Amino acid sequence: MKFTVLGSGSTGNAVLISSERTNVLVDAGLSAREILRRLAVVGVAAEDLDAVLITHEHSDHAGGLRVLMRSLSCPVFISKATEDSYYATRRGEANGESESVKRQEVLRDRTVEIESDHEFRIGDIDFEPFAVPHDAADNFGFVARHDGVRVATLMDFGHITALIKTKLNRCDAIVVESNHSRDMLRACPVYTWELKQRIASKTGHLSNEDLSDWLTNDFDGSARHVVLAHLSQRANEPNLARITAETALSMRSPLFRAETKITLSEPKSPTEWIGF
Repeated sequence: MKFTVLGSGSTGNAVLISSERTNVLVDAGLSAREILRRLAVVGVAAEDLDAVLITHEHSDHAGGLRVLMRSLSCPVFISKATEDSYYATRRGEANGESESVKRQEVLRDRTVEIESDHEFRIGDIDFEPFAVPHDAADNFGFVARHDGVRVATLMDFGHITALIKTKLNRCDAIVVESNHSRDMLRACPVYTWELKQRIASKTGHLSNEDLSDWLTNDFDGSARHVVLAHLSQRANEPNLARITAETALSMRSPLFRAETKITLSEPKSPTEWIGF
């Protein structure tokens, strides 16, 4: 199994997970054009996708889905709560009802209903979803499993729960949010106070500092790769996020050293393939 983060940040997120036989696009928060272009960059054609998996309805994870599906023949794996919220997302705006109708039309007879607490399979990859705390209808992270390899992906969550800690054990790689620096968020001149409160809340986004605490104290050291995702482009700095994570790893007890590589995802280009 291998994976690449096609793009990640405040403006949009998409991850590609592949085995020799199966290709799954996780989220479609980039524009359809960008997703198709980046798939081509990493060597995967649109017709080679076996499924699109949507973790939640927010625009930076599902905003490109409607247009993208015009170019794809594969199904969309989505929970009922998320699908309903995806259709309702733009109601109240000028084009709300028409956009909702367009979304329903493009997904008609093309969805596979999943549950955020029940395992499911796409091709030869097993998915083990688990709930994460975020202000969305039914957001989940998951562990993808194939031939004994375990890759976890989780973004958009406000704090690390006991369930998350358990699910991240024994993983070979983890794609995880490192959204903001607490100090940079407080000082950000373009965010309103209300937005800052939302981001910093228990159902908002994970900070560099929160991830650092987990890496030092609760990470089991199994993952050879940790990819930092969903970095805020206004309340974070990539090198700061990376150094914070690497320093956290170095602070672990000498008895529990972790040989883990920290990789940064970017909003404008895919990461290199990480494979096992």
